[in-house]
Amino acid sequence: MSSHTHARMSFAARLAAIGSAVLLLLAGLFTGTASAHGSVIDPGSRNYGCHDRWGTDHLNPEMATEDPMCWQAWQDNPNAMWNWNGLYRENVGGNHQAAIPDGQLCSGGQTEGGRYNSMDAVGDWKATDIANDFSVHLYDQASHGADYFQVYVTEQGFDPTSQSLGWGDLELVEETGSYAPATDITFDVSAPGRTGRHIVYTIWQASHMDQSYYICSDVNFTG
Repeated sequence: MSSHTHARMSFAARLAAIGSAVLLLLAGLFTGTASAHGSVIDPGSRNYGCHDRWGTDHLNPEMATEDPMCWQAWQDNPNAMWNWNGLYRENVGGNHQAAIPDGQLCSGGQTEGGRYNSMDAVGDWKATDIANDFSVHLYDQASHGADYFQVYVTEQGFDPTSQSLGWGDLELVEETGSYAPATDITFDVSAPGRTGRHIVYTIWQASHMDQSYYICSDVNFTG
């Protein structure tokens, strides 16, 4: 075999290896999306909001000044936004407060190997303007339904721009019954007495197995 032929074969082998590595990387990036379920899209969860606003432009340096909390999240782990529908834990058995430590509520207790840790970052996340009577809209691409939803809202006086979220900062304002499998589930919530910035914390207990989703949505109660 000539040296040129050997060189061409070696180059082709290297290209094939690189191609395989890229395919494996892409598969790893998107594995969670196909097998995951959904999230609250209104008022949007932190990672859904970052994906919605920057998913097609996530390398734009202007994000650092226009949307700094999303910027830190994209820098920490872009897969947290590509897999905005995969923030869950399994086999919690309904004992959510034992499973999720204070300061880690928005990451589901640093679930999925820490993929969503940036969701716990304290700062001025983009907030959705809502009234005290509002609706929660879950988008569930896998249509697994729900055993229940629990919706908490931070107490008046809590400042999500400067305080880490703990269970003691929350009031349970809504607990639903079960929902049949559906792509879109919407239900009404009332959180009287709130004004200004707050966090709406939604626990979605999926019905197909013991799989619990933990969702932080930043809101501004307009009164």
